[in-house]
Amino acid sequence: MKSSLTDRIFISFCIAFLSIVGILTLFPLYYVFTVSFTSPEEYTSKGFVLFPETWSLISYRYIFSTRAFVNAIGISAFLATVGTAISVLLTSSFAYTLSRKRLKGRRVLMLLVLLTTLFQAGIIPDYLLVRELGLMNSLWALIFPVMTSGWYVLLMKGFYDSIPEALQEAATIDGCNEIGVWLRIVLPLSVPSMVAIGLFFAVGYWNTFFHAMLYINDHLKWPLQILLRNMIVDSSTSMGGSMSLGNDLQLPAETIKMAAVVVATAPIVMVYPFLQKHFAKGAMIGSVKE
Repeated sequence: MKSSLTDRIFISFCIAFLSIVGILTLFPLYYVFTVSFTSPEEYTSKGFVLFPETWSLISYRYIFSTRAFVNAIGISAFLATVGTAISVLLTSSFAYTLSRKRLKGRRVLMLLVLLTTLFQAGIIPDYLLVRELGLMNSLWALIFPVMTSGWYVLLMKGFYDSIPEALQEAATIDGCNEIGVWLRIVLPLSVPSMVAIGLFFAVGYWNTFFHAMLYINDHLKWPLQILLRNMIVDSSTSMGGSMSLGNDLQLPAETIKMAAVVVATAPIVMVYPFLQKHFAKGAMIGSVKE
């Protein structure tokens, strides 16, 4: 079919508009990346650099030489790995339990899960609960309150509902109990869904910020996002200040901040392309009932 002049003009306008939006979206990311690799001499002399003449890793060497930054990366990595593993295990097992139609009290549990997606207790009750459990200033305070989500439970339950019951009944006839059916039959089939949910949890744990501000007072237990916030807001901190390079030259605080932003963003950006296939498949499975 031949497109009319009006269609061609409209398509050209959409392409131009989306190109401008894309450039405006990517420009801050590009600027952060280039400044983090700009040499201190060039950044000090120019102040605003889009195309560095001299690329340097000195800002990265500096942040990785500081104990606070390395410690914060380790804490964020712990939250993202251990927290995600616990959350995926708890969410998938709970969702599978709710998908069993013979479960007594199933409707009541479904109602309670649904209520958690509609109503939240609030900041103060959450804080009081964490304090009474003795989790203040503990990394577990950043995991236990958000171990699972009613929305993710419902998503995974929708996936489990799409698995034919005949497959599970065949495993039961062969001698598997409920746990055996879940471990040997259901879990291998639910890898795409678990990867999708796991990616959501991992991003959430890696970007933990608000709960860390509420529950963590020890700076040695700060996750990466809290340290990054302090670096950007308060340039007088040890990580946000400047480092002497000799010859009266100081390492600019701005290049240190940009390098820290790149390091904080890079893990999720690098992992996502490898999980994109599972993510797209897992997000759609169970969404359509035949």
